[in-house]
Amino acid sequence: MTNIKEIAQCAGVSVSTVSRVLNDHPYVSPDKRKSVLEAINRLNYTRNINAIHLSKGKTNLIGVIIPFNNHPYYGAIVNGITKQANAIGCHIVIFQTNYDREKEIQAFNMLQMKQLDGIIVCSRISEMKILLNYQKYGPIILCEDTAQAEFSSISIDHYAAFSCALEYVIAKGYKKIGYSLGRKKSRNSSHRTKAFNDIMSKHQLINNKEWLFEGSYHIKDGEQLFQEWNSMMDKPEAVIITNDDTAAGFILTAKKSGIRVPEDVAILGFNNDSLGEMLDITTISLPLEWIGKMAVDLFENPEEVKHVKLDYALIKRSSV
Repeated sequence: MTNIKEIAQCAGVSVSTVSRVLNDHPYVSPDKRKSVLEAINRLNYTRNINAIHLSKGKTNLIGVIIPFNNHPYYGAIVNGITKQANAIGCHIVIFQTNYDREKEIQAFNMLQMKQLDGIIVCSRISEMKILLNYQKYGPIILCEDTAQAEFSSISIDHYAAFSCALEYVIAKGYKKIGYSLGRKKSRNSSHRTKAFNDIMSKHQLINNKEWLFEGSYHIKDGEQLFQEWNSMMDKPEAVIITNDDTAAGFILTAKKSGIRVPEDVAILGFNNDSLGEMLDITTISLPLEWIGKMAVDLFENPEEVKHVKLDYALIKRSSV
């Protein structure tokens, strides 16, 4: 493999001159710069980027861990990350894990090997103790509600947001209410479940465990959710669904079956994405792109651990 000493010999200049040309230093005469570039071309020289990164201690690469790449929730967060990363001269490396712990650990191993400057975790299945093992190798930013002292985080108050949604449904006169989650054991889901239990107890309403649905991620899951709801002898009058995609799948399948929304069943979603707007779904709007942007801001300032919470908003439409 060609090295800079060989380039210097070929160009008839010093090694330091070659180094200045490679690093785009301004103080090189046009003639010498031309000679070095011609020698580089003649010798087919390619820089060892990994070696450069190791010498500088920086790659300008941010790892982003997401479970799915075809979901509006994570797509919006990644869009915010990408915009802010570009603004500071960084690129992102996406790790789509499908909630596979080993795939998450692959990303953390790259951080350990100095192939990434840091990692933004949009959602995870790995236990906190695993993240703590890698914390010393670079900033790890969590897009979840956590009080973990070692990691900065950016999140929504999912307890408050879900409480707002449920209080609105109750205020509209519904008493038999169900709800859906993605992963039941996720941190966000635990906050939503606690909010549901607390608010239903506060209003002395029936909390039927049969009306808790899981595995709601995509529009196809909404079709399945409708089938589950429709097969019940004792159905909830309203369902709060964890995202607008799944809510849309439920509503579209309901209409095909002659079930009216909200006359026969009310639906409230989350995220306020474009599909929810098209179908006029009542929803909780979450500033997902801002989560991504602020995650990069936290990555840029790793010295101070911060836990940032962003606001949400109830968007009233026709599905409740």
